[in-house]
Amino acid sequence: MSRAGGPTNVLEPTFAPPAERRSVLDRAHVGDIEGAFGTVPAADTGPRRSRRRRLATLLAILGPGLVVMLANNDAGGVSVYAEAGQVHGTGLLWVLAALAPVLFINQEMVARLGAVSGAGHARLIVERFGRRWGAFALGDLLALNALTIVTEFIGVTLALGFLGVSRYLAVPLAAALLLAVIAGGSFRGWERTMLVMVGVSLAAIPLAVLAHGASGGAPAPSPAPGGSGGSNTSFVLLVIAIAGTTVAPWQFFFQQSNVVDKRITPRWLAYERLDTLLGTALVLLGAVAIMLTCAWAFDGTALHGSFADAGAVAHGLRASVSPLAGDLFALILLDASLLGAAAVALSGSYAVGDYFGFRHSLHRGWRDARVFHLTSAAFVALAAAVVLIPGAPLGLITTGVQALAGILLPSASAFLLLLCNDRDVLGPWANPTWLNALGAAVVGALVALSTILTVTTLFPGADAATISITVFALLALVLAAMAAVQWPRRRGRPTPETDLTPTERAAWTTPRLETLPPPARSRLRSTTLVLLRVQLLLSAALLLARLIELGLGG
Repeated sequence: MSRAGGPTNVLEPTFAPPAERRSVLDRAHVGDIEGAFGTVPAADTGPRRSRRRRLATLLAILGPGLVVMLANNDAGGVSVYAEAGQVHGTGLLWVLAALAPVLFINQEMVARLGAVSGAGHARLIVERFGRRWGAFALGDLLALNALTIVTEFIGVTLALGFLGVSRYLAVPLAAALLLAVIAGGSFRGWERTMLVMVGVSLAAIPLAVLAHGASGGAPAPSPAPGGSGGSNTSFVLLVIAIAGTTVAPWQFFFQQSNVVDKRITPRWLAYERLDTLLGTALVLLGAVAIMLTCAWAFDGTALHGSFADAGAVAHGLRASVSPLAGDLFALILLDASLLGAAAVALSGSYAVGDYFGFRHSLHRGWRDARVFHLTSAAFVALAAAVVLIPGAPLGLITTGVQALAGILLPSASAFLLLLCNDRDVLGPWANPTWLNALGAAVVGALVALSTILTVTTLFPGADAATISITVFALLALVLAAMAAVQWPRRRGRPTPETDLTPTERAAWTTPRLETLPPPARSRLRSTTLVLLRVQLLLSAALLLARLIELGLGG
């Protein structure tokens, strides 16, 4: 708590009951952990000495990490991974390998923010950066979420269309199912439904086995960016699309708020990290399986090197592998679409509740949290209407949305990194130096990818490899200069949090946000955020221009 006339003692252990110390906006965020596979009472402070008790606790806490990760492999993800395998063979598997640690570290940071602060991502941005930056972050999120849910309904129509169901029946049925899942008024019921869909998504593994058997195990070729795989710009666009669908901004808002809504506190962070790690392993396994399926199935066929949309992939698998393979892919696509739409819509509802202070909890039904549920309903209704427009370029929209997510990611990642270094908010849970270094490298790499997209869009004939080497070399120099400036400063900083015992650290939570001092003014921080905003707007405009060009046959 703050002392009159002095700074906040953010490292003083707080042992007050969670209901009294957590900065929750909604009282439904305080109480027992009610997971899909068990309950942990709020008053339970006993140690977990036996394996059986630790396993029971893990099963109760499992959920936020699994759901956010597997919802990553949504309709857009399935489509982009399928395109990568069909057009570039196994040549883009390295992108998934590079993104694996980024995915886990980002989601661990938001889970830590949620458990320690008791506040959602949008609320922390408002409290620590002001309502203007909060409005920018919320606006980016809502615009991207609306477009992303459109891709989920595209996935529904393609999947059920493959099975012979009209889009005019498929879309209303999917919308009704999504609203029923979100508006049930039971966190446990919602989580159980989502975990069932998580289980169905694992059908990508037997699908890859089928494709491998049909291909005889021969490796698919890996075309160079300018070869049969398409132009330089299209190659870079696809790489950014993979990054955007694997590490998406909505994930930050979803998992942090879902951790708060599930009532997870710092005491249970080790279990939530395991939940997130398991989700990371499963989402990458699914992504690799889809990419390999299309690489193996279409190698040596007329379909290799070309991509229309996910529906055409299902038909291609039916012809190249077996009818079962086509049906499995359609099932995976349908499941991914529903899982992704539910999670993305919920991330927007959580963020609106955080920004405006409305009730926002899955523990509340329709009558008890109207704005929360109406926000999800609006996303679903808008997306359903867009998808029913005749003649829309569905495949191009899907790839473009994932690329936009990649463009928005540097700005979202910068906010996340700054929040995780705010010791008034996280105290002993703030990022260590090594994690900050890795985070800065990640943000820089994402900015570099957007810059490469910008340059290759302006100069389509330029060599993508040369541009990439130049941009990343400049990035390395900038990061080295930043490290040289920051390292001496950090070496001299005291770290009193190291004096806390594990018990005291587990008990420490953020004081009420309204009692915290405002963050110190920093010209470097403000300049960085402004430059990221300018870069975002420029890259988004050029992306739109490139998508229009591709849509016109350019």
